[in-house]
Amino acid sequence: MAQRLNRTCLSQLPETVGRPGYDPAGLRAGIVHIGVGAFHRAHQAAYVDACLAEGDMAWGIIGVSLRSPAMRDALAPQDWLYALAERDGTGETLKVIGSVMKVLVAPEDPQAVLAALSDPQTRIVTLTVTEKAYPRGPDGGLDTQDRRVAADLANPERPTGTLGFLTEALAQRQAEGTPPFTVLSCDNLPSNGETLRRLVIEFAALRDPELAQHIEQNVAFPSSMVDRIVPATTDADRERVAAALGAQDAWPVVTEPFMQWVVEDDFPMGRPAWERHGVEMVADVAPFEEMKLRLLNGAHSALAYAGQLLGRETVADAFADPLIHGFVKGLWRESARTLSGEAGLMPDEYTARLADRFANPALRHRTAQIANDGSQKLPQRFINPLLERLDSGGSAPHLAAGVALWIAALASRGDPPAFTDPLDETLKAAIARTTSPADTVAAVLEACRFDGIDRYLPAVIEDCQRMETDGVAGALAHYARGE
Repeated sequence: MAQRLNRTCLSQLPETVGRPGYDPAGLRAGIVHIGVGAFHRAHQAAYVDACLAEGDMAWGIIGVSLRSPAMRDALAPQDWLYALAERDGTGETLKVIGSVMKVLVAPEDPQAVLAALSDPQTRIVTLTVTEKAYPRGPDGGLDTQDRRVAADLANPERPTGTLGFLTEALAQRQAEGTPPFTVLSCDNLPSNGETLRRLVIEFAALRDPELAQHIEQNVAFPSSMVDRIVPATTDADRERVAAALGAQDAWPVVTEPFMQWVVEDDFPMGRPAWERHGVEMVADVAPFEEMKLRLLNGAHSALAYAGQLLGRETVADAFADPLIHGFVKGLWRESARTLSGEAGLMPDEYTARLADRFANPALRHRTAQIANDGSQKLPQRFINPLLERLDSGGSAPHLAAGVALWIAALASRGDPPAFTDPLDETLKAAIARTTSPADTVAAVLEACRFDGIDRYLPAVIEDCQRMETDGVAGALAHYARGE
């Protein structure tokens, strides 16, 4: 068996493999990342890796897992190194990333996480914790009934959730006279920085109004938009990467060559020189994130649910299906009409680039992976642009059909389910009580408490009824004919 990837074998890697342009042993921690996983390691950690090669070693990353020790256990024997594999139709390139210094597991040692967050060297805290980890009620404010919110309010010095850790660390820094870190959300939420800011302040106010005031006045929460397709790593990926490295990597990351990061430039404690490596530092990220959520993420959801219904395992498989491909193009045209015309966006060029990315045969991005957590994703991807189209007097048949595809996929996903949702128990119970497509649509939408249900309920019901009578392919052909 080949040796394990680690610092001692870096010099022995093949010349075709990129490696850190610095000594990872000399890093100092400046960033704590909550929610360390494949996407972070393919995206933010790669951008930071490029900055570290310029000589500023004070931006090393401490990762935090809020649940599982799997990432820590995989990377610790490798001195936290891992291979980043970029794949497209022309082949694969490998680079070893060294920007992650260690990974802490919050359930095992929350005090170690708080110590890292409270360390004066920590100047930025980044997050990729997914949409469902932002505990919001129907009005977008803090959901005080959320299990982790309640637990962290009851026991603030031993937090379990994102808000608990951020708030307790900011309280400790305030008590110690340490300036607050900047909190940078990298999750797929509209105005993700402002959303997180509101939740942290509301959470802190329930603990201590003065602490909430301190956070409101002194803590920066810039928004950002992130984009890179990162499928789950497979055993075949591990075998292929190990053969290319001549060393075993327990958890390499496979991704596409494309990546994008748009960040609001508000970092009172400083930041890496990300703009030197392709990051767009802007005053307002909202138009960029809206375009990405509606054109990329919305199309991804449509591909995922249509693909699940028609047996297409990957995005490339689904996008190669003429019926699904045609539906996505119609969805793009419809969603593009909801974007700001004053921000200099170029949706036609953007979707042309997306088409190339979706068709990438080397990137096995599973539709089941994308299909997860639909109840949390659909408001940003389908519901909001649908309502905006209706408000402007336009029609939104593809957006309504996207909701119908999700409901149809939910109702037919089998046992065990091919994909999951945070509202699974509620959704399963709601679907089990229904006897017709109309009842199923109404029950699911009500269970999710989506906005403006009455305004698009008839259209979604009609789509689900068409899928039952004509089949999914027949329903998609209806849109291909422009009916």
